Amino acid sequence: MGSVYAKSLLEEEQMKIGENKISLDKIKARVDKVHVDGVGRTKDDILAKAVKGLFQAHNFEEVLLTAQDVKQQLEILGAFKHIGIYIDTSKGPEASPDGVEVTFHTVEVRRVVGGVNTLVGNNEGSMVIGLKLPNLGGRGENIQTEYQYGTKRSYGFNATVTKPYIFRGNPRITGAIFQHAADFPWSGFRQIDRGTLLEVAFESAPQVHHSFRWEGIWRELKCALPSTAFAVREETGHSLKSSIKHILTRDTRDNPVLPSAGTFLRLNQELAGLGGDIGFFKQEFEFQFNQNLGYDMILQGSLMGGFMKRMSLDKSFNIADRLFLGGPLSLRGFTMRGVGPCDEDNALGAESYWATGLHLYTPLPFKPAKGGIGELFKTHFFLNVGNIGNFQFSNDYHQNLIMLLTNLRVACGAGIVLSVGHVARFELNYCVPVKYQPGDKLNPGLQFGVGVTFL
Repeated sequence: MGSVYAKSLLEEEQMKIGENKISLDKIKARVDKVHVDGVGRTKDDILAKAVKGLFQAHNFEEVLLTAQDVKQQLEILGAFKHIGIYIDTSKGPEASPDGVEVTFHTVEVRRVVGGVNTLVGNNEGSMVIGLKLPNLGGRGENIQTEYQYGTKRSYGFNATVTKPYIFRGNPRITGAIFQHAADFPWSGFRQIDRGTLLEVAFESAPQVHHSFRWEGIWRELKCALPSTAFAVREETGHSLKSSIKHILTRDTRDNPVLPSAGTFLRLNQELAGLGGDIGFFKQEFEFQFNQNLGYDMILQGSLMGGFMKRMSLDKSFNIADRLFLGGPLSLRGFTMRGVGPCDEDNALGAESYWATGLHLYTPLPFKPAKGGIGELFKTHFFLNVGNIGNFQFSNDYHQNLIMLLTNLRVACGAGIVLSVGHVARFELNYCVPVKYQPGDKLNPGLQFGVGVTFL
């Protein structure tokens, strides 16, 4: 059978199948020995648990697939910088007739990892200074601290402890303490959050991720400007929020920033009121599909929305909890948080919103040089529609639908999109607000956006 280096074992063998008409599941094989080379700090018990499935393989195809699964489980630990797989025939007096030996050549990460990076999101750039202690206890434990400073007077600090488990669903437990601060000039306040969280994350199916999280946050709201509206000033001060969240994500896209195929779904539920003086139930969703039309043209459709409601008479919520709409990342053609209820030019937010978008991405009119920087750019045509308000829903679904479709905001336009790998996306669009309501803040003409998630 010879020695096979398996960086992409299954793909290579499938090519051989097509050429030689060989079915790998017909080749008998069993694993006699498993070697893990290059291990220093990682404990033997966690390695034994990861590789035990290899000894249950009955043919060469199962050996290949299981070896790849083992590699993925070891990568989840975050303990290795590189993992290579080698498969060879079993040798020696104890070798079985169909036996093979699987060797994992590994390079462990350093004990201390640090660096300075940049982060892009929410139409803002940030510098991030981080220090990490990976695989601290030899079983994937990770301690990480980060300090973040943004271009718009935002900053944040967090210390996180993470423990992954080699088990069905790849569960992971995370605990953190943090402090974040940011200005919201569109609403006239500055928010400082100090808190802690505990999270359990796992996969219920391939590409289906769940996160169950408890957060306890001490929040402080301050007036950011002398001209801050009285409606905002009434809600400034200190509050304590204790909430549980569930986030379900299914992502089959080939690129999270500028995909050409696949779908994305995120459901976010939050129940606040388990202590503290803030209480509400909030539900948000986001859906996106992408279809390749050929000739490097991509059709994209997206839909997002949310609603929230008060859960008890003795607890309420404030402007830091409400929902907002508008800006280059959501409803283009309007300013940031420029759609919906406002007072003296300060956005107040609302209890319900929805927005949808239809996009067409095409190559630049001129054909860029292959492999050049021109391939990172796309021409972008869009149509955005949405609505926001404190809607009073009833059991009459027809009336609810009419209410959601009344006083729509509509914008269209075209522009240029730049994809920076899988990290961020830049948009420069010429926007035309087609339909709007009194009090909305328009942004006709050129509008620039930077972030990862766009409507």
